[in-house]
Amino acid sequence: MNRVKCLIIGSGPAGYTAAIYASRANLAPVLIEGPQLGGQLTTTTEVENFPGYPDGVEPFTMMDDMRRQAERFGTQFVSGIVTKVDFSVSPKKVIVEDEIEYEADAVIIATGASAKYLGLESERTYRGRGVSACATCDGFFYRKKTVAVVGGGDTACEEANYLAGLCEKVYMIVRKPFLRASDIMQQRVLNNPKIEVLFEHNTLQLTGEGKVQGADLIYRKGEPDEEQRHIAIDGFFLAIGHHPNTELFKDYLKRDAEGYIIVDGDSPRTNIPGIFAAGDCADPHYRQAVVAAGSGAKAAIEADKYIKSL
Repeated sequence: MNRVKCLIIGSGPAGYTAAIYASRANLAPVLIEGPQLGGQLTTTTEVENFPGYPDGVEPFTMMDDMRRQAERFGTQFVSGIVTKVDFSVSPKKVIVEDEIEYEADAVIIATGASAKYLGLESERTYRGRGVSACATCDGFFYRKKTVAVVGGGDTACEEANYLAGLCEKVYMIVRKPFLRASDIMQQRVLNNPKIEVLFEHNTLQLTGEGKVQGADLIYRKGEPDEEQRHIAIDGFFLAIGHHPNTELFKDYLKRDAEGYIIVDGDSPRTNIPGIFAAGDCADPHYRQAVVAAGSGAKAAIEADKYIKSL
C-alpha cells in the first residue's frame, strides 16, 4: 500500500501543471502518467499558441519542459495506467495496472479527451503530417492552402469558418445530405465563398508522398449514382467529436451526457469531496493546452485547501 497526500492521474498540460503547483505546496504529489505521455497535445505538429514560446515549440519538448519543472519540485512519476478506483472511501483508493495500490487524501483527474477518428489506415499514417483534430491548434500551418473538414455539426462549421479565415479553400466533407449544425452556423458556412460543402460524401483514404496531398471520396455510397472523386488538399481536419477519458470514474463522479466530468461552476471540484477534475476531461468547450494548464493550477490549489482542512 502506497500512502500519498495528492495523486494526479494524467500527464498532459493539466496534469503536469497540477503537479507543479501541488509539489510547490509541499504535497509531494504522485503522478500516474497513463497511456500517452504528454497527452493529446503530442498528436499535433508544433505548438505556437502557448505563452512563453515565441518561436513555437515541438509538443514533446514543451511537455518535457513541464515534466522536468514538476520533477524539480519533487513530483514522483509512475509509468502505468490506472485500472480501478474506489472513491467511496477516504482516503481514496487508486490501483495502477491491477496491482499497485495507492491511498490518497486528494485525487486530481486530468485524463483528457480523445478525438474521434474515422478509423482509416491512412489517417494513422498521416497523423501529425496533415491530419489534425484541432483547427485552432494547427490551422495556422495551412495559411493560403487548401484543407478539408470532416463533420456536419456546430464544431465542424466553427472549424471550417475558422480555417476559411486562414486558408485559400476549405472543403467540408459531410456524409448526410444536410448539416446538423444550428441555423446560424449553417448560414455562416453556406454563405462563405471559401467553403465548399460536399454533401453525401465519405472519405475512402488519404493520399500523398510523406504528407497529406489529397483525399479519395465516395459520393452517395451504395446508391445507383455512386461516384468516386479525388480532391487535392494539404490538410485534413477531423471535427466529429471527442471522447472524454472518464469511463473509469462513471460509478462515482457525475458526468454529462457525453461523459465529461461535471464540476462545481468555475471550480475543479466534483461531486465527491477530495476529487478534482482538470483539463479536457471536464472541458467540452475550449480544449486548449493553456486552458487545461490553468485548470490544473486551480485543481492543485483546491486540493491543497482540502488536504489542509482534514
